[in-house]
Amino acid sequence: MSKNISVIRREHFNCAHRLHNPNWSDEKNTSFYGKCNNPNYHGHNYNLEVTVTGELDQESGYLIDMKILSDTIKKEVLDKFDHKNLNLDVEDFKHLNPTAENMAIVIHNKLTAKLDKKFELKIKLYETERNSVIYPC
Repeated sequence: MSKNISVIRREHFNCAHRLHNPNWSDEKNTSFYGKCNNPNYHGHNYNLEVTVTGELDQESGYLIDMKILSDTIKKEVLDKFDHKNLNLDVEDFKHLNPTAENMAIVIHNKLTAKLDKKFELKIKLYETERNSVIYPC
């Protein structure tokens, strides 16, 4: 009898962004996004939780080798986002507004593409201590 189990890897990164919809006027962007629409950008200290769910491997006792998970997160997320301006430096956000919601979806897609398809992934991204997003729900 096998049951699903989940493991969670926590990471941290810093980056800057500007929330801006190019289809809106400057006035609407400023009104809607407020300080987050600063033309000179602003930054956050993000905390990331990656939850991997699947069946426990009875032979190894692992769901997933945490070193593999850690290395994948480093290569696909931290190396690309940490200490970067998302709007200017990260290809994924050249034409996508780097909201926390969009960031969580991009992170999910990057990791899903690299990890074994037998795993389910859930991303929880903390933009601040009080604001976070979960994808998928």
